Amino acid sequence: MTVRLVPAEDLDLKPRIGLAKLTKRAFDGEDLNTIWSELVHVVRADPENIEAAMDLSLVAQLAQQQKLGLEIQDEALSVRRLFRSPCASTTPRLRVLAFAASADIGGNTPIEFLLQGSDIELYTLYVVPGFELPEALPDHDVAFVAVPDSDSARATLAEIERLAQNWPRPILNAPQRIYELERDRLHKLLSDIPGVDIPATARVDRDDLADIVGGIEEIDDLLGDTHFPLIIRPVGSQAGRGLEKLDEIEAVTPYLTLWEDEDFFVSRFVDYSGADGQFRKYRVVFVDGKAYGCHLAIAGQWNLWYLNADMGASPAKRGEEAVFLSDFNATFGARHRGALDEIARRVGLDYFAIDCAETKTGQLLIFEADIAAIVHDMDPPDVYPYKGPQMQRIFAAFAAMLEARSRPAGSAHAEAA
Repeated sequence: MTVRLVPAEDLDLKPRIGLAKLTKRAFDGEDLNTIWSELVHVVRADPENIEAAMDLSLVAQLAQQQKLGLEIQDEALSVRRLFRSPCASTTPRLRVLAFAASADIGGNTPIEFLLQGSDIELYTLYVVPGFELPEALPDHDVAFVAVPDSDSARATLAEIERLAQNWPRPILNAPQRIYELERDRLHKLLSDIPGVDIPATARVDRDDLADIVGGIEEIDDLLGDTHFPLIIRPVGSQAGRGLEKLDEIEAVTPYLTLWEDEDFFVSRFVDYSGADGQFRKYRVVFVDGKAYGCHLAIAGQWNLWYLNADMGASPAKRGEEAVFLSDFNATFGARHRGALDEIARRVGLDYFAIDCAETKTGQLLIFEADIAAIVHDMDPPDVYPYKGPQMQRIFAAFAAMLEARSRPAGSAHAEAA
């Protein structure tokens, strides 16, 4: 097929409100019902305003109405699959085209957060199996693959991989590298790095687990070095859905009764609590091969992420996070420099993040690697004065990478097979 690039202005696409601005408004406590009503009014007055329909989908999901939000999104994408995000400048320094999948609100790299307030203009092309690309696409300086590896998005990622072979502009985050981030493959990629502990993860189905309970299969035969207690979660789950620690074999059947999924990821549990009994989970972002501290969550429970750590209620926790961010290269980054550098080399992506911890013996414990982890600057500066400067450093590094990897569009018209 032929990709035809035309001057972006010729497409006359209206900007969406977009994920970053809508999430910020929800984060600040704005009434989502009011935003919903306003967008419904816009769509009813102008059914061809697909931008408003896509924003409506986001509001529904922010309001925990995921099924409705995805239905609205599917209908909108059946009409159009190319969108423009707001840009802080009327004369953008760069134009980026992001390849995205039809997915829920956390399903693609939230690149809007990384570019918000910049003079870089973002166009998002949803690659939907069964639908052709638009006849014309905006000329751009660089493209970026925002689609993570997952069962639901694998066909999309395969199509992007095919398109990437002859795309007329440089592409960041090569699809073939993204495949390696799935939990059961990441262990094989990183497990022999000195200073790294990454528990083996096995993908098992309900029948496999039932066989363990019934004594038909031995857990060591099915899961390798995994043993009780173990961590289990449904394949494709996000934000901790279905994530549990099973202490003994008798806990498997009640878990399967509670969760109706067919496939699960299982790995051994690692007690990564510190001497004070607190668990610390770190998010580290890699931009162009360099590691940056993103956040630190501290709580008395192993299954934590930033939203349930209640960092805002503890000056002591925030003080520790401030040191992690401001002194990253001299502290956490220095302790794990060799491991972080080797992780960046082996993963080989231009942009990704890891969630990690430190074991009781000082190793870097890897939970997951992902290109869709949210990196944002929404936290109130009066409570988190140290966060804004660090986020801006990450955003600046991301913009610098885009510029360094871009190729001037040159002519106003280009074609590629």
